[in-house]
Amino acid sequence: MSSKENLMEAFAGESQANRKYLAFAKKADQEGFKQVAKLFRAAAAAETVHAHNHLEIAGGIDETKENLQAAIAGETEEFTDMYPNFIAEAKAEKNNTALWTFDVANKVEKIHATLYKQALEKLGDNSEVDYYVCALCGNTVEDGAPEKCPICGASNSEFMKID
Repeated sequence: MSSKENLMEAFAGESQANRKYLAFAKKADQEGFKQVAKLFRAAAAAETVHAHNHLEIAGGIDETKENLQAAIAGETEEFTDMYPNFIAEAKAEKNNTALWTFDVANKVEKIHATLYKQALEKLGDNSEVDYYVCALCGNTVEDGAPEKCPICGASNSEFMKID
């Protein structure tokens, strides 16, 4: 493999480690292990530094317009190809928990693609919009949490304002 391929593989690994360690930290917090949770969050932050370094050196960060176009392409591939295939396989296996997580992610990826398209159309506008994310399914909405999440049915208290 080339160095660029190795950088992208390392980026993927470090990115997964970051998310895994944040999930581990959440569980440690729930179990009352505050210091262990703090260590997991510290390691997750370090993995983010590594991932960003690898991606930048691999040439994976462009100007914002190109980054938005890449995000639109990635989200679109997820909801038109990747998740529909995963959903079909989960249905065939009768794995309802996998089906649920793939289905909600698929719905939310469509929303992300739309939000990225809107941002691309308004690039340079700089008008401020607040975003809220459902902690249960990832639904992403603008300008305030709905009373009930239209994707998973969670109450508006499950939505986090993103700064």
